[in-house]
Amino acid sequence: MDGIINFPVLAGYLRYFLLIYLGAISLISVIVTVVDKINAKKHKRRVPESDLLLLGALGGSVLMYLTMLIIRHKTKHVKFMAGLPAIILLHAVLAVLILV
Repeated sequence: MDGIINFPVLAGYLRYFLLIYLGAISLISVIVTVVDKINAKKHKRRVPESDLLLLGALGGSVLMYLTMLIIRHKTKHVKFMAGLPAIILLHAVLAVLILV
């Protein structure tokens, strides 16, 4: 059985996959947030708030939150200004629990 599954190598691939995933979901979150802001200014169809929060929960919360602050989008909505930091904190706690 020795050599069939190399756990350090598998862990390396998982770490690499996780970084790619977080980068991709963060980029998607930023793009969707900016598009929603543009659509709001043009009075066009908006991205549902539940979709924005879902993207944050899936891992895009850090860059989505920073984007919202920079472009001043949804900054008066408590569900985003408190919800996204809560999601960030939850993700940090889960990361510590998994890694320790």
